[in-house]
Amino acid sequence: MPQLTYWSRPRNWPRLLRSSWRSSLQFRTVTISVAFSGLAILVVGVYMSVSIGNDLFQSRLSQVLLDSNRATSAAQSLFDASDATDRVQVQNLLSSARTSISTTSSSRLVAVLRVPGQESSTVAPQDSSTFGQSTGVIGADLRTQVQGNNGEQFWQSVTLTGETTTVPGIVVGSQITVPVAGRYELYIAYSLQDAEATLLFVQQTLGVAGVALVLLIGAVTWIVVRFVVTPLRVAAETSQKLASGDLMVRIPEKGEDVIATLARSFNGMADSLQSQIRELADLSEVQQRFVSDVSHELRTPLTTIRLAGDVLYDQRASFPPATGRTAELLHTQVERFELLLSDLLEISRYDAGSVELESEPTNLVYLAEDAIDSLRSLAESKGSDLRLVAPGGYLNADVDPRRIRRVLHNLIGNAIEHGEGKPVVVSVDSDAKAVALAVRDYGLGMSQAEVAHVFDRFWRADPSRQRTIGGTGLGLAISREDASVHNGWLQVWSRPGEGSCFRLTLPRTAQGLLESSPLPLPPADATDQLGESGHVPVLGGGPHA
Repeated sequence: MPQLTYWSRPRNWPRLLRSSWRSSLQFRTVTISVAFSGLAILVVGVYMSVSIGNDLFQSRLSQVLLDSNRATSAAQSLFDASDATDRVQVQNLLSSARTSISTTSSSRLVAVLRVPGQESSTVAPQDSSTFGQSTGVIGADLRTQVQGNNGEQFWQSVTLTGETTTVPGIVVGSQITVPVAGRYELYIAYSLQDAEATLLFVQQTLGVAGVALVLLIGAVTWIVVRFVVTPLRVAAETSQKLASGDLMVRIPEKGEDVIATLARSFNGMADSLQSQIRELADLSEVQQRFVSDVSHELRTPLTTIRLAGDVLYDQRASFPPATGRTAELLHTQVERFELLLSDLLEISRYDAGSVELESEPTNLVYLAEDAIDSLRSLAESKGSDLRLVAPGGYLNADVDPRRIRRVLHNLIGNAIEHGEGKPVVVSVDSDAKAVALAVRDYGLGMSQAEVAHVFDRFWRADPSRQRTIGGTGLGLAISREDASVHNGWLQVWSRPGEGSCFRLTLPRTAQGLLESSPLPLPPADATDQLGESGHVPVLGGGPHA
């Protein structure tokens, strides 16, 4: 038994059709055109079939009534000219009348039935009929009309039954008067088989023509749409390549029609975009080189200034108070200048894409303990209590310890500075794929608008607030770059009056990918953990970004 392929399996057809409907403009256009064309052809075909059928029936009915009236008149004339007086003669007369009717009309089905309610007569012959199995088609309503109206014709649509088939027909009834015997009902049945055959032929012809027309419309639509869709498909593929970074791709320009105008406009846009991107890239490169060069060039004079400043700082006790204070300010600002130059060089390395990780198996709990110990004196001066929460688990990860230590120092330092003397909680947890570290403070917090800029370079939530740890304004920006280069997430939650929480999530392996974080964000102690807009913003690299 041959094995069914994916395309030949019936259960896959609906999925394939839905996929084609969503992805193919040509398939969708052809399907809609064929569907509406088929519906229109069906309506027209039904209308034509009904109209032709009614016309055939009316034409045949008129012919039948005329034929029946002529046959009835001939039979009545035969009865009127007869001088029959006994039963045998009347019977022979009726036989002659039936023969005359069959000869005069196109029907061989004749029934003669005596009108009930008349006085009994010995010469009145019995009812006779050549209807055979179709005798029962003469309805009671037709008989009532015939019996109550002498000299008029009445008809009824019936189904005539033959030996093997049934055909539609018409029974025409009228009343005749037989000498001596009285009044009789005369019924003549006419077959509509010829009209039915004609109608069937017309319907078959309309059906075949309709199917052929639908197929022709589908083929023409497919060809026409193909001429339109193919350039659009080329334009879509070209735009995708352009969006992916291939700035050299262009749409072929052919002719002078609308598609050619679109191609020329698209190509012009691509040329302009390529030129602007090249200019921006050159400008960015110049800026990066400028920052890097300036930072390097400033190191030599800064070193000289630092040496001179250290000499003055060491001898500040021998100077007058104003001069001693100046030496202290000089020493502090030179240290801050050195940090700023270091951060600028680090940012320039990230901008230039020249950062290289020195990864090694590292325990984040140890890094957190080191960072807490180095900042404990600052926390005590601010009145904040530093706490470490590490429930255990797979705490080792392949990271660059220098960069992660720098991230922890920035996060904990910011939490101390903005914690308003309240506790700062550092949490570390992990699972089989990721290690997470969160720094939670209960200080001022930030609004959603402030959180949206928290990772911007040189941005400060409160410019008037004095820095206590000499920050450069680049710490969080560098921290996010450090997290990104590890394929990690650095995210923040904050709410005014409830503090902030920064969460760093890193894969346990160098090439690992993150799917979730072991620590919740918003933190578990947040009063509102639903994350409504304006209340609990969660921003930064990760699934919530």
